[in-house]
Formats: sequence, structure tokens, C-alpha cells
Amino acid sequence: MSKMSDILTYNEQFVSQKEYEQYLTDKYPEKKMVIITCMDTRLVELLPKAMNLRNGDAKIIKNAGAIISQPFGSVVRSVLVALYELEADEVMVVGHYGCGMTGLNSEHIVEKARKRGVDDVVLDTLTNSGIKLHHWLRGFDNVHEGVLNSVRTLRKHPLLPNDVPVHGLLINPETGAIEWIADGYRYLEDQTQATHSTDDKEHNPSMTR
Repeated sequence: MSKMSDILTYNEQFVSQKEYEQYLTDKYPEKKMVIITCMDTRLVELLPKAMNLRNGDAKIIKNAGAIISQPFGSVVRSVLVALYELEADEVMVVGHYGCGMTGLNSEHIVEKARKRGVDDVVLDTLTNSGIKLHHWLRGFDNVHEGVLNSVRTLRKHPLLPNDVPVHGLLINPETGAIEWIADGYRYLEDQTQATHSTDDKEHNPSMTR
């Protein structure tokens, strides 16, 4: 049987036996969280369990490496929809050790694309159209910096509400242990203090002398 045949056969049984009932919820995240994480197969069940998440608790956005490379790409759009339309109020970028995007060689991907039938004419056309293919396909040097870069991109985004904390976390894909490497609460506190300090100086010019 093909993969699709297997899926459809199982699905028919799943529905007929009403196994879906235990997953019934609505579109609003109960814990009001948006999680951006990696598509790694080891995290499919581990990450929700390690973070005490059940169906309906959070909006989970996945891609290769939990990377936000485009400030106006689909990942950020999904985050903004979750914040403005679906009542989420906190964002977490969760990377993991042993990520395949660490040191990813874009040259290897392009070469494999050629072997799978993508013509050089297509690659040249993309390049001549201004698409930086190798930049687009690259990963990061280490997962720690990869998560922090994604966190920075979100925090600096002009459409992100200024009261939304954005955290950075790393998860061990074997044990589920989580490290909190970027504190969104502290960042907001620091930003608020910096704003108040600037306001004080504007209202009291002698403070700047």
C-alpha cells in the first residue's frame, strides 16, 4: 500500500470509532502561547510532553531549525495572526541540540537538486532574478545563536505588540530537558526602564549635563 492508502485506511477507522473526541477543542490557545520550533521528528511528541502541552493549549509553528529568516515571511505572519486574532500573548522560539540546520551546506542541497532533475537553467534564472539561493538555504553555525537570531528578529519587528514577551529556549531531543536562554520578561522590563529613563531626561534636561 502507498503512504496515502495507509493514512486514509487508518483515518476511516479513527473517525468511525470517534477517537477524535478526546482532542476536541477550539481555535484559541488555552495557554495563550505561540511556539516556533523545529520540524525534527524527535520533537513531534517529546516537545509537547516536555512543555506540559495538550491539544488546544498552544499555537505551534514548525520549520527547519525554528529559523525566522524573513521578517515578513510566513512564520512571522502566523505569529501575528495568533497574537492579534487568536488571543495569544506570549511567544517562544524553541530550538534543539543536534539540529540538522547546524552548519547546513547549501551547496550540497543545490547539488542534490540537480541530481533530482532541477535544471541548471532554472538555478541560473533564480540567481539572475535576484534570489540569493545559497543564502536562503543556509542554516546557522550553532543552534544557540540560531535561536537568539530568531528572537531578535521578532522583538524588533515593527508589527509586534510592545507588551508581548518573546523567549528563546533550547530543548534536548533525547531527554526533553529545556534551557531558557532568552528571557522575554526581562527584556520587556529593560525596555520599559530605558523608555522611562529617556522620558525623565527629556522632562529634566539637567540630567543629561
